[in-house]
Amino acid sequence: MLVADATCKALLRYARALAEAGKSDIATVPVINEGGSEGYAHILIGPSSQIFSTHVPDSQDEPIDREVITEMERLTHQLLPATPAWPVEMKDIPNLDFDIEDMLN
Repeated sequence: MLVADATCKALLRYARALAEAGKSDIATVPVINEGGSEGYAHILIGPSSQIFSTHVPDSQDEPIDREVITEMERLTHQLLPATPAWPVEMKDIPNLDFDIEDMLN
């Protein structure tokens, strides 16, 4: 499945926060599936999650669901209020075209 960079970044940050808190959750994120159609995937994340991301050059536009990203960032912030800001982590993923900090306030 193909996930937008911003969604992937939020998902990985949330998974790490859950792991550090010893909790788990099911995250629902927009994806492009193997057949090329858009949909949503339900991903179990937590202390034993083994997920990774890798850049896919020249991929089609991935679906962005700002509400999903905002909710994962809000939940991450609840678990780990001192998590580094977006630009500090995963520098190979471009910054969002909207300010996540404004969305959290």
